[in-house]
Amino acid sequence: MKNLKIAIVHDWLTSMRGGEKVLEVLCELYPDATLVTLLHNKSMLSPAIEKMNIKTSFIDKLPLKEKKYRNYLPLFPLAIELIDFSEYDLIISTSHCVAKGAKPGKNGLHICYCHTPMRYIWEMYDEYFGKDKAGLLTRTAMSIFAPQLRKWDVRTSGRVHHYIANSHNVARRINEYYNRRADVIHPPVDTSLFQLSEKDEGYFLIVSALVPYKKVDIAIEAFNKIRRRLVIVGAGPESEKLKSIAGDNIEFLGWRNDSELAKIYAGCRALIFPGIEDFGIVPLEAMASGKPVIAFGKGGALETVIGEGNNATGFFFYEQTTVSLIEAIADFEKTNFDPLTIRTHALKFDRVLFKEKIKKYIEEKTAEYFTK
Repeated sequence: MKNLKIAIVHDWLTSMRGGEKVLEVLCELYPDATLVTLLHNKSMLSPAIEKMNIKTSFIDKLPLKEKKYRNYLPLFPLAIELIDFSEYDLIISTSHCVAKGAKPGKNGLHICYCHTPMRYIWEMYDEYFGKDKAGLLTRTAMSIFAPQLRKWDVRTSGRVHHYIANSHNVARRINEYYNRRADVIHPPVDTSLFQLSEKDEGYFLIVSALVPYKKVDIAIEAFNKIRRRLVIVGAGPESEKLKSIAGDNIEFLGWRNDSELAKIYAGCRALIFPGIEDFGIVPLEAMASGKPVIAFGKGGALETVIGEGNNATGFFFYEQTTVSLIEAIADFEKTNFDPLTIRTHALKFDRVLFKEKIKKYIEEKTAEYFTK
């Protein structure tokens, strides 16, 4: 590994969310690598990422890229295609959009940590571009571009030698869309940031980007009806819409730093998780604080939350509706959970374990490839 020239490829650098937590570990493991990305909003990432040698695409020079970069989605495949990776022996991509389309040189190896195939053009197309989700111009444009993006996504899937999926849920979709097998390594949760808490300050909690597929509106409608206190940490394009429908028992805090968030987790009764996630780090952060999770029973939550038995860490509801969520909250309020059991479960997903697993995987695949 010492003599290999490495490129780490990440879709975009705009904030520290789940994908960036994976990227951060890779930057710690390979600090001499070049970090290649479509665009970089400076000073928005952790020091381990910001201190890398960062190379960007032409998207980084386009107007309004800081906040409106998603509008350039049809240009993203071209942007990654125009970057020359021929000088690199090893590409390690972390992809939920086009990073997996990085083309290795003739003798180069490409390992992709896939958070999801591009959800906007596959299973969640209607959540982003349906009639009530996007304007007429956007819907018309995407009806033209989406089929081409799907073709590109499938065609370039062969540029990857080895796929790592962040969950069995994503591995199934990689197989469905790309006809490729993926190994599963769950993403890192820095459990050291969160402490076991038995406090209950009377509020339920949501930690989420405020975008349509997260289904925060379902939770707001439920809490408007049951009049329990709900605290929402997060921001996004749905912010104003969601605030406009929320009652006075619902509080919006915006994004908070790690130490503030740890205190907020520590005081909550339970985390509400109404969306479908590819994996979902937030439920594990709540559980690392000893807090149970009330989650929609589909997607990555099924791999992180235990919904029944002596080791239960939360409750599932199985219809993505206000009524189903209200029923789950009512059942939750009749049940006792053990905070220590919940935290012990979360520790199985700790960042240290992820770092060991991903390092071993990359070293094994690299040794195998370059000693053929």
